[in-house]
Amino acid sequence: MPDRPTATTPDPTHLPLLRGAVAQLAPVLPLLQGLGERFAQAGHEIALVGGPVRDAFLGRVSPDLDFTTDASPDEILAAVQGWADAHWDIGREFGTIGLRRGEHHIEITTYRADTYDRASRKPEVMFGDSLEGDLVRRDFTVNAMAIRLPSLEFVDLHGGLADLAARRLRTPATPEESFADDPLRMMRAARFASQLGFDVAPDVRRAMTENASSLVIVSAERIRDEFTKLLLSGSPRPGLALLVDTGLADVFLPELPALRLEVDEHHRHKDVYDHSLTVLEQAMALEGPPGAPDEQVPGPDLVLRLAALLHDIGKPATRRFEPGGAVSFHHHELVGARMASKRLKAMRYDKETVKAVVRLIELHLRFHGYGDGQWTDSAVRRYVNDAGPHLQRLHRLTRSDSTTRNVRKAQRLSRAYDDLEQRIERLAAEEELASVRPELNGNEIAEILGISPGPLLGEAYKYLLAVRLDEGPIGKEAAREMLLAWWADRDPS
Repeated sequence: MPDRPTATTPDPTHLPLLRGAVAQLAPVLPLLQGLGERFAQAGHEIALVGGPVRDAFLGRVSPDLDFTTDASPDEILAAVQGWADAHWDIGREFGTIGLRRGEHHIEITTYRADTYDRASRKPEVMFGDSLEGDLVRRDFTVNAMAIRLPSLEFVDLHGGLADLAARRLRTPATPEESFADDPLRMMRAARFASQLGFDVAPDVRRAMTENASSLVIVSAERIRDEFTKLLLSGSPRPGLALLVDTGLADVFLPELPALRLEVDEHHRHKDVYDHSLTVLEQAMALEGPPGAPDEQVPGPDLVLRLAALLHDIGKPATRRFEPGGAVSFHHHELVGARMASKRLKAMRYDKETVKAVVRLIELHLRFHGYGDGQWTDSAVRRYVNDAGPHLQRLHRLTRSDSTTRNVRKAQRLSRAYDDLEQRIERLAAEEELASVRPELNGNEIAEILGISPGPLLGEAYKYLLAVRLDEGPIGKEAAREMLLAWWADRDPS
């Protein structure tokens, strides 16, 4: 058996962190030591590693427990037989066995010493024989700390605890080697910058910039998942800025860095990139607490955050310099909606998410036609109908889109939107506005006109829906008369 890696002597200034980690792990110590004793009796090493160790030092609860061992998958299963309540081996090919013990979900992975085809990022799975070799191939030093079991010996071979105390991201190996092994680690650095509030070490940032183009070999799904975790964090701005500044965003979301439009002294307009990040933060502040009713848009809300970040991506393509130094972005909401649809589909977001984000981007400027409250009830009905189930998100996106420093203008816009929301509530109470339907259903329309289901029936239904939105409730008889008049005047061609 190779020499065991030795635990580093902790810096005295880090002792409070160590004590805090022990207290954080106290509820699971019986489980950790019980598992460790089973492996020791079977002649194997095992250690708690990665996120659970890092989170213990940060005072956070890790939902899962990750372990690494010198035991093979078969030997892992033999060691936990009769101890685990359930197990699954979907990751067996990569040396991982999943377990459930009570309420705890556990993953135990054989030491890894993979080699990679760095053109395709496909690993040739090779099992290692030492904890030292396993830790050096992990993504960041703060994730390369371990607690050996059952002795609870703390192993920190790469200065992870010091980096944790300094809130700094470094890699155990050189950043170039680490990112060549898995380019997605560059995305993970940005995610941790947002999730944990850590700074990225200069050599790591430099390697991210120099190797950004290698991200193209990573699947869209993996990139999407990391980006989503970043966006749903408590502070997405630092991670997003890191993606843009290093060139990583150019690979999978080029519309974001494209918002950094050049501004000169003759053609003045606000910084669209900074504006978009501010709108995102303001939209987050309007989310309801987790578990709140849907009408409060409980956070973190992916659809709202994507819409806030991408709502102005149509501006670069629609920018026009007008006489007198003005700048216009006519129809940027429609252009941006099409761009967002294409990009989110390429990132493999699901259809419902794409559809919702696109709808919000299409509608985010509609309110600005409200003026001083001169909309008719018909226009208010159409606003609600077009927003559909995303009305509450649209309320928040529209309010967040005001980043003006002009206090009077900001107050005027806020009062106008207050008025619009009050009108929506009044009409909703009077007319069941959230579920507006024609006053004649499809069967009634077909019977009155003597037609069968098909395109003609759909056309008649849309006509009566427009009548309902324009006129409000008029009763079935009036709707029948208007339908027949429309049918008589209709051009058969």
